[in-house]
Amino acid sequence: MKKKTTYYCQNCGAQFSKWMGRCTVCKEWDTLVEEVVTKSSDVPVWGENKSRKKTATPVRLTDISRLEEQRISTGDRELDWVLGGGLVNGSLVLLGGEPGIGKSTLLLQVAMNMKDTVVYVSGEESLSQIKMRASRLGLDSGAALFMMETNVQNILRQMPDIQPALLVIDSIQTLYSDTLDASPGSVSQIRESTSVLIRYAKETSTPVVIIGHITKEGQIAGPKVLEHMVDVVLQFEGDRNHFYRLLRANKNRFGSTAEIGIYEMNERGLTAVKNPSKALLSDTHEQLSGTAFSVSMEGMRPLIVEVQALVSNAVYGTPQRSTTGYDIKRLHMLLAVLEKRSGFRLGNMDVFLNITGGIKISDPAMDLSVIAAIISSHENTALQPDVCFAAEVGLTGEIRPVLRVERRIAEAKKMGFKKIFISRYHPSIKEDPDITIEKVGNIEHLYARLFV
Repeated sequence: MKKKTTYYCQNCGAQFSKWMGRCTVCKEWDTLVEEVVTKSSDVPVWGENKSRKKTATPVRLTDISRLEEQRISTGDRELDWVLGGGLVNGSLVLLGGEPGIGKSTLLLQVAMNMKDTVVYVSGEESLSQIKMRASRLGLDSGAALFMMETNVQNILRQMPDIQPALLVIDSIQTLYSDTLDASPGSVSQIRESTSVLIRYAKETSTPVVIIGHITKEGQIAGPKVLEHMVDVVLQFEGDRNHFYRLLRANKNRFGSTAEIGIYEMNERGLTAVKNPSKALLSDTHEQLSGTAFSVSMEGMRPLIVEVQALVSNAVYGTPQRSTTGYDIKRLHMLLAVLEKRSGFRLGNMDVFLNITGGIKISDPAMDLSVIAAIISSHENTALQPDVCFAAEVGLTGEIRPVLRVERRIAEAKKMGFKKIFISRYHPSIKEDPDITIEKVGNIEHLYARLFV
């Protein structure tokens, strides 16, 4: 058994023999931490003996037989949608999110609803606590097996006898490996435990889902190399003060990263939202200024979201700009366009912007609705409730076309809107008797159509 002291960068996972104030790899300051590492040669690592029996040899692509990837349905429609059709055999999925957002609840529901055997390993909750949570959610029956263990070797030692269809780890920050003499949650332990789980997943073709904590900056805790090691990185986000949760794929080696899943959190756990556009719209029928509706696209799924803006005189000196669910830098750009290109004097105004439902939208097609909501609040004139928007705004003030405008128009018509504003630079768009398609070229045209 050999001991040595090593310094790891908490940001990128780089290893150094001595302490330095700045990591020479990622250029971050004060990220190196000291760890006493003990390498033990007598502790078996999963698949180590098997992997040394045969040496890999390079082959041509033409000599590789193409096999269709086999997917396992999780029983959760939204999760399967984000994954691209289900879990791929032998894949390692990392699920991150804020504390209390619903990560453990989501995977507990998946484990209890799957027909095949699922092993759920908890390093944070006792088995009695898991039982209480399952009873509260009405998940008393199921084929899932539960265990409380933090030693990754002890976990995998029992897997050959069980042969599960899915292994769930909650969470990766609580695991440790016998091959290292470092505390759980350290950079070296997270990296080593993940490596062991990857070897298990690939050699047995068993999908593994691990939960990862996040930092206050919203990044997954541990070395950045963790996200490079896994096959899929899912981000579970939302406001804990709201009902809705969004599941996104930040990385997916087996499918698209553009799709999202939408859930509603209630007393029965997480339920899939069948009609997201209807759920995200407010039920009030009162017409108020500063409200506009946008047809956004998240992957292949159209969503109608409500944009609320409040423009008022800055009574505290420096004007404030604040957003909820929208990029603050994008708002600054749109305000500059309104000031420079359209003559609106907003430099001494407070501007607040909110995307209802507690979700975050980054679609450029939101620009036109944000502009309309700001002008509506500035003019103190309410927009018609059956009008929506779908277009990007450029720095010159022109209204630019966006992708999949036909699907956006169809979603607006389905939700009962009678008019939609799009860019006039779109190629030929078929007229629809059920919805009026208004084409505008710049902000002045939009203002003339709405407020004059």
